[in-house]
Amino acid sequence: MKDNIEVKVADASHEKYVDTILKTISDAAKVRGTGIAKRTHEYLATKMREAKAVIALDGDKFAGFSYIETWGNKHYVTTSGLIVHPDYRGLGLSKRIKNLTFTLARVRWPQAKIFSLTSGSAVMKMNTQLGYHPVTFNDLTDDESFWRGCEGCINVDVLHRTNRRYCICTAMLYDPEEHLPAKLSKEVLERIKKIDGIK
Repeated sequence: MKDNIEVKVADASHEKYVDTILKTISDAAKVRGTGIAKRTHEYLATKMREAKAVIALDGDKFAGFSYIETWGNKHYVTTSGLIVHPDYRGLGLSKRIKNLTFTLARVRWPQAKIFSLTSGSAVMKMNTQLGYHPVTFNDLTDDESFWRGCEGCINVDVLHRTNRRYCICTAMLYDPEEHLPAKLSKEVLERIKKIDGIK
């Protein structure tokens, strides 16, 4: 068991891991034979700079990652791109990353509904434990920029054929009105205030 793996909110110093993250995501999608929204280097680097990403590191080795995106005027939030490097799978790391990403989303956008599209049973299980419920795609954001992200998926034809009512992924939604507020460390909260321009 790797006890020294640190899971934290990413910042600009972690940009050096972006290409490794993108390759790990791409390789995992090929192995599973599932689709994944393609992201650029700059997209993930921006997430890190804006405190909208979580990274797991074993010393200076990349172990895992996830990021956050807001949609529909910040009424909806997604925690996306959850990936664990093959060398670190089976250690419960994905759950640690998911939990911090989820907490970060809840603290930054406490009124937003958080949703997830996934084809993975492990993510569905984690989502359920966090309080997500399965929903139809109609219960998700109608923000066109979110749905454009699906265009890079190998299953996008299903989404088009069903007029965006459903696809291969399962839609899950977390409604903050059903739960108590979340908390983060003071250091992370101060960084978020600076990024968001809050005094």
